[in-house]
Amino acid sequence: MSARFEELDWRPTEMGAISLRRRRDPSSGTHVYEVKLDDDFLMTSLFTEGEVALARLGLAAARAGGELDVVVGGLGLGYTAEAALRDERVRSLLVVEALDAVLDWHERHLVPVGARLSGDARCRLTHGDFFSLAADSNGFDPRTPHRRFHAILLDIDHSPRHVLRPSNAALYEPAGLRRLAQHLHPGGAFALWSDDPPDEDFTGALSEVFEGAEAHTVTFANPVQGGTSANTVYTARAPVG
Repeated sequence: MSARFEELDWRPTEMGAISLRRRRDPSSGTHVYEVKLDDDFLMTSLFTEGEVALARLGLAAARAGGELDVVVGGLGLGYTAEAALRDERVRSLLVVEALDAVLDWHERHLVPVGARLSGDARCRLTHGDFFSLAADSNGFDPRTPHRRFHAILLDIDHSPRHVLRPSNAALYEPAGLRRLAQHLHPGGAFALWSDDPPDEDFTGALSEVFEGAEAHTVTFANPVQGGTSANTVYTARAPVG
């Protein structure tokens, strides 16, 4: 295998074969980490602006005067969680990840921010299905049933209309969003990353449940394709009254 490319891990899962790859970018000489599910690219360390913006915009939307307890749905390469930890208001960060392989990559420090996350006492990685937990009144934290949070940041599916599993789609409807909202403090924020342009129908569904629903376009340079690319970050707040 060429020194410019390494497959760091490959495992079968119920969703398909997941792999972690590292390659050397010829233009910059830096290492690029990529995750694939079968032949579908899930994420890359080459572009992290959307993941960072998810944390920044989501935490900014939370109406909380003091410290923040935060849930991140989907660990991935860890850039949303790492960005959240940069906010000094964050008191605790619970990251919910469904795939054991992804948790293992971070625990073994195979990915760039694995050591950063495991070394921060505020951060706890837990195995679980975010979508099932969102629909369960016990909530996301297996150690503290019914626990509420000041922000929930979600980055798992490609978009509300392009989901990894059909069962995930229910969360993006008003009924699913209402169940998710029960895990937020009043004024707490829900934020969602999407690889698609802003979706008026989804923003409308958010508005049925939350206050101040917005779709933010996050643009960034794309040296691979040339020009710029864009992600969408949706933010909304749980009603106060």
